[in-house]
Amino acid sequence: MQALNAVDIVKKYGERTVLDRFSLTLEPGGFEALMGPSGAGKSTFLHLAAGLIAADSGSISVGGVPVTDLSDSAAAKFRRRHIGVVFQDFNLLEDKTVRENIVLPLKLDHASVDMPRFWRLSDILGLSDKLDRLPAALSGGERQRVAIARALLPEPDIVLADEPTGNLDTRAAKGICGLLRRLNTLGKSAILVVTHDPVVAAATQKVNFLKDGRLAASCPTEGDPVRVSRLYLETCS
Repeated sequence: MQALNAVDIVKKYGERTVLDRFSLTLEPGGFEALMGPSGAGKSTFLHLAAGLIAADSGSISVGGVPVTDLSDSAAAKFRRRHIGVVFQDFNLLEDKTVRENIVLPLKLDHASVDMPRFWRLSDILGLSDKLDRLPAALSGGERQRVAIARALLPEPDIVLADEPTGNLDTRAAKGICGLLRRLNTLGKSAILVVTHDPVVAAATQKVNFLKDGRLAASCPTEGDPVRVSRLYLETCS
């Protein structure tokens, strides 16, 4: 059973077709990137996979459950348990502490918190001494680490990260890449990262290239940003 299985996704905005029979599959525990030119539909696909918007046609399943068939309320509940989302702008609640932000999806679902996992994530992400702070007291990199902890705590089938380093400086961005790579080994959660940065993509196992609304190619990254850059130019130019 795939962590994510998207088949022949079509999404239009008015007369513009953003995704044109786009298909993508991620296996459990996979760590992959999605790259493409600006406006290619990368973020749109992530929002579709998260059940935040609806496709015009095609199907998306997460952990074998057809997300495209769920009602809005059922999709929200399913997302809290099975899909972690990391946004570029963090989406933290400013009046809640780091601890409260991390456990929020589970609290909303009236689910118990796996405290050993909570403490392990907090330790790996360097948040153990910041749990009682408000987001305003954190740096951009620290805020993004809180968002990552929140996404991973329920051990979802998949984590969808939309430009997770886009608002960070180079040092913080490299730190986030290393953390995602390490966190990917902790459990069953697959991770799909949308990025324009070959350094970020090279931290993953495989990069998928989106062009003209379709999957143009999928290639192992071999951990090499230069290789990813060359493949991007060959595929998406």
